[in-house]
Amino acid sequence: MSPFFSKKVKAEMRSRKRKKKTTAGAEIDGDADQSHSLKNVNGEKSNGFKRTLDEKHSTNDDDNSQTDEPRSKKSKLDVCTLTIILPSNLTSKEAKKFRKDERRKARAKGVPEENIKFILEGEEREDPNQSSSKDNNESKANKKPKKSFPRINELLSQHAAQKKLEEQIAKRNAINDAVPQSEKEKYVAIDCEMVGIGTSGAKSALARASAVDWDGNVLLDTFVRVPERVTDFRTHVSGVRPKDIHITNENAMNHADVRNEMEKLLHGKILVGHALKNDLSVLMISHPRTDMRDTAKYKPFMRPSGRVGGKMRPRKLRDLVYENLGLRIQRQGEGHCSIEDARATMELFKCVRGRWEKELAKGGSKRGTK
Repeated sequence: MSPFFSKKVKAEMRSRKRKKKTTAGAEIDGDADQSHSLKNVNGEKSNGFKRTLDEKHSTNDDDNSQTDEPRSKKSKLDVCTLTIILPSNLTSKEAKKFRKDERRKARAKGVPEENIKFILEGEEREDPNQSSSKDNNESKANKKPKKSFPRINELLSQHAAQKKLEEQIAKRNAINDAVPQSEKEKYVAIDCEMVGIGTSGAKSALARASAVDWDGNVLLDTFVRVPERVTDFRTHVSGVRPKDIHITNENAMNHADVRNEMEKLLHGKILVGHALKNDLSVLMISHPRTDMRDTAKYKPFMRPSGRVGGKMRPRKLRDLVYENLGLRIQRQGEGHCSIEDARATMELFKCVRGRWEKELAKGGSKRGTK
């Protein structure tokens, strides 16, 4: 019959056990002889001596390592994928039997069936980390981009701006239609395309010249043969290809002939253009400053170089045409067309012709700019 202990006695027994554990923890391996001698004095037997703390830890670690070893093996089997190489010389029936046998062997080893993977002989093994990253990348690529819808306020403001622009264009067209024919015949717009010559291609040479009248009718449009070696065709900007300006191209003209034709067209006319200095330079002709209307140097079309003001700088023809006419020219990735640019410059000039001519009549700039 087991002895009965009251709660108080049990509590004292527990406290004594705790004290024994703390004293055993304070002991070190060098005190083993001292503890052995004390036990002999008290008449205790050697098989009852206490184990030191280090021995306890070592036995606990051994036990844990023995118990954890099968767990780690099992977890590795659960996580890792068993790759089996399938011989390439098997028929479909033999391959089916081979896979069945290998699955049976793997299950006997404790490998789950979903972790078994067969690879045909000769194929590269895939790293599970790479395959997972590849799957993530494919899922991201296949994921449809989120559609962005404009806000109602933006749509309303765009609609109002478009309506206002259409009203302005209609009003300008009515004014321009009232211009006498004799006045319209005074204006000619030109534009030129250049290619690069010289060692670095920085020097410009005339490759195409175009001229239009008030209504946009083509007065002259021709490619120009370049006798010198072209080092930069600038096709992405000029739209000029090597065959267009080759000396064997019968449709192209010599530079001297183009210069003579352009001088005849511009004689007694008001010249309209954007950055006319460049065009006249490659044409090697001059024109009276009072008869030049350069939209790149017209102050209302210019902008200050700094945020708070500064020197006025010219703007791109593409931006001016879009803001004032709502038209898109010189699209990204497409070569420029000199006829399109000349017509756009003429239409841009029509927007401010009345005000521009009045300013010049009142004593504006001699260069046809203000």
